[in-house]
Order: sequence, then C-alpha cells, then structure tokens
Amino acid sequence: MAGGADHRAAGSGRRATPRREALRAGDRIALAKKKARVRLVDTTFRDAQQSLLGGYLRTDEIVPIAAKMDSIGFASMEAFGGATFETQLLIHEDPWDFLRKLNKATPNTPIQALIRGQNLVAKRNFADDAVELFIKHAAKAGVDVFRVFDPLNDLRNMEASIAAALKAKKKVQGALSYAISPAHNIELWCSLAKGLVNMGCHEIVIKDTSGLLSPQATWELVTALKHVVKVPIDVHSHCSSGMAPMAYMAAVEAGADVLDVAISPLAWGASQPASESVVAALEGGEYDTGL
Repeated sequence: MAGGADHRAAGSGRRATPRREALRAGDRIALAKKKARVRLVDTTFRDAQQSLLGGYLRTDEIVPIAAKMDSIGFASMEAFGGATFETQLLIHEDPWDFLRKLNKATPNTPIQALIRGQNLVAKRNFADDAVELFIKHAAKAGVDVFRVFDPLNDLRNMEASIAAALKAKKKVQGALSYAISPAHNIELWCSLAKGLVNMGCHEIVIKDTSGLLSPQATWELVTALKHVVKVPIDVHSHCSSGMAPMAYMAAVEAGADVLDVAISPLAWGASQPASESVVAALEGGEYDTGL
C-alpha cells in the first residue's frame, strides 16, 4: 500500500498516470510545443459513409454537398478508395468519373484516398506495375493525398504504393493499423513509424478502425511517436466503443497535429466523431482548429 501511494495524485485516489502528472505540472503548452492549429480531415464521403451506409452514396448525392463543404477549411477530404471504389462499381457508377467531378467541385480542399497497400482498393494483391499505374491515374484524376496502410502492418506491402505516390509528387500518409495484443507495444509502433518516415511518408496516421484507443493509450502512443519522428501525427478513430472523443482530446494534449472527423449526419456510431463537436470542443483554447 505504501509503495502504491507514490503512484497516486496528491489529494486524490486516482493513479498519477504520466498524462495526469504532466497536466498537473502545467505542461499542456509544452506538450503541444506551441504547434500550429489542430487540423481536421473530413471522412464524410469515404470512411464515414462506408461505416454507416456501406459506401452506397451516389455521385449526385456527394458532389453537391462536397462543393458546399469546400469552403470550410478541412486539411483534406477523404472521398476515394477503401471499399467505396467497389461499391460504386456495384451500383453501376464510374469511380474515376466520380473522382474527376469531385475534384472539379472542390478546388480548395485536397482530396484524399485510402489505399490498402499492395491490394490498392481490392481484396487481393497486385503486381508493382499495376500499383504504380493505379496510383498514377488516381493522382491525375484528382487525388492529392494518399493514405497507405496494410492491415498486417507489413511495411513490405506498403512500399510500392508509397513509392508510386511519391513519384506522382503527392502527399503520402503512412498508417499504423492499431491493435491491442502482447505484440502491439509502443516499441513496435515507434519502429513502424520510423520505417514509414524512412520510406518517404510525410505524415503518420494512427488508424484505429475498431475504436480501441483509450484516452491513456492515445496519450502514451502520440507522445512516443512525437519523440521518434519529426512529421505530423494524425489520429483516426471510430466511435464504436464510445471512447473516440475522449481519445481525440488526449491526442491533442499529447501533441497530435491532425484529427479525422465527419459531418454530424454521418458521424458517431461506427463512424468518426462529428466535426462540429470537435471544433466546438477545441474552440478558444490552445488547440483551436480555426474552423
């Protein structure tokens, strides 16, 4: 009992976790390193609608709304790739025609695509030359940011996509597929992040597709990554467990640069936290988004 008391916050029964100790010491600004405003990535037309609607929104349902959202000031608008490419084909739409129309309608907001590493937007792997051709065509049609991930966190499966996007002179985000297991520790995440930066990635994304990130785990992971890589850190989570909004707050306190959100009608549940809520929660403080 006496030894345990050393780990508790003074005057309280709570454990004095590293995050609480830092905040109690008044280090919030130091943690944020006086960084620029927190940027927001909008996922409404890719991950959000894929998570809640199966990805079945049509071109004429997306493009007019995207045009109105173009003036908001999102860092990017994720609207291509993932499973939505396949669902557009299933409803007899042309994903490339959609991308070109979206690009024309959103001159102020970079379009972002989710790429499944060597699988691109499918459920099987492709030859390197096919990967390069797909990325080249996507870049030409309007994709400005390529977020590349591999569900196994095998960097070898991400090499071709990252190299192709860099060759196309586009921004590349290397995504870590977050999981909880004895093997998934801070050392692994830091090693993977360094590997992705060495491959040329401009940003690192903590991609929490199952909503597993707790506030404490988020704070510890973002803090560790900020110490080992010198590129922006983006936190992407889902509200499946209900912890995502709290994890996002912990993320910005630890120095995260970017958060993924969705417009409220397609937020929450299996989707991302609502952009309106995140903007309001951060407004007026050191993490203000400016939106």
